[in-house]
Amino acid sequence: MRADVEGGASTSRKRYRTLLVIGAFCYVLAVIAGMFLIADDLGLIFLVPLWIVHGVILVVLMEKLGAKESSLYAALFIVITSAMSVYVMGMARDDITLQQRGEEITGTVVKERLDPAQGRKGRHSYYTLEREDGARVLGPEMETTSDLYDVGQVLSVIEDPKGELPPQTPGQVDATAELMGASALCLAALGSVGWMTWRGSDAAKRRADGKPSAGMRKVYKTVTRNHTAAPEQEEKLRKALGTYPADRRGYIKIHPEDYPDISQQRAARIAWEMGLRAEAAGNRGSWRFGETVVEEVPHD
Repeated sequence: MRADVEGGASTSRKRYRTLLVIGAFCYVLAVIAGMFLIADDLGLIFLVPLWIVHGVILVVLMEKLGAKESSLYAALFIVITSAMSVYVMGMARDDITLQQRGEEITGTVVKERLDPAQGRKGRHSYYTLEREDGARVLGPEMETTSDLYDVGQVLSVIEDPKGELPPQTPGQVDATAELMGASALCLAALGSVGWMTWRGSDAAKRRADGKPSAGMRKVYKTVTRNHTAAPEQEEKLRKALGTYPADRRGYIKIHPEDYPDISQQRAARIAWEMGLRAEAAGNRGSWRFGETVVEEVPHD
């Protein structure tokens, strides 16, 4: 009966975790799509708080997935890549819109200006264009990342009839690079969710087994310079249990970081084989073993 109950609880936890993972993926995609749709209508004064709220929600999601140690860093990475994806998608949308409704005309550069110098930051160039009939080409100034044209130069450009988008040369309106970049950033955000799901699953399993997480195991081994394998650690634990003196309460204290590949349950089994019991309560970062304990760690 107990096994059936535990099996049902395990199935329920797995189902809940699966739904949580799917929900996290859908949530990240929904935020990217939603921010893309409203980015042009809202200024930074509204967008920044929304991204901050998004980050807080992501921290909670990452912790629910079990990745408590890295939830903040993962949330920051997802927010940054998502925001960059939205920005690049906006650039691609403008290029596609100009391709669809723009008209190719001939324009002459009548004015050129550069961004003010700001240290080593690159200076963009801006050009004012006129049609052959002397009318100004519709839209904002044409922008390039470097000084490509001179006053008096004649160019073939695509003009936005509505005057909302700046004119661009036919080679500039190719949105392929932007679409690929936005897709890569979006996949990076989703990949981070997948990575944290795996990290959370690994951490949850190790917490259930009484082991430190993979990250903590690496830290332990680096700090303590303990690169021994599990069998060697078990033998070392047996020697410690046989030689370490007991404190005034009759406990032998062992530091678990000295045995990063041994779970508390396995340590309890080793102690039981030596005629000792493992204390489950009040350890305060240590493992305690004695002939009698208040609450014994299960070892079967």
